[in-house]
Amino acid sequence: MRVLVQRVANAKVTVGETVTGEIGKGVLLLVGVGKQDTKAEADWLANKISGLRIFEDEAGATNLSLMDVEGSALVVSQFTLYADTRKGRRPSFINAALPDQAEPLVTYFANQLAEKGIPIAHGQFGAHMKVELLNDGPFTVWLER
Repeated sequence: MRVLVQRVANAKVTVGETVTGEIGKGVLLLVGVGKQDTKAEADWLANKISGLRIFEDEAGATNLSLMDVEGSALVVSQFTLYADTRKGRRPSFINAALPDQAEPLVTYFANQLAEKGIPIAHGQFGAHMKVELLNDGPFTVWLER
């Protein structure tokens, strides 16, 4: 699994005219699932993200986690994180999991974060989404397991 973590002041996802998920302070998580991924990868990433110290303390040092600041997470599936651009000009997505594998794993990952007490909002799996965010920093971290 691959997760692009963006620290945000706020973020939201819209499908058509409907807002499917919206958060204030927290993280936007763009989640890609590879063919080989299992719940073990989702568990590891949920643990890592919930405790990742990417928020500033009173002294301005990045010493606080998502749980410390009582932030939220907006989870958005994004198979394009598995794009292979080594050959040609058109990305290949051959290493991305098919929807019947990816969707339950993205849901499982979000549920693991929720079990840690992190409020979760979602995009809509497989939909054409508009993602808006106010990046805080900017602070962006790439995680892969």
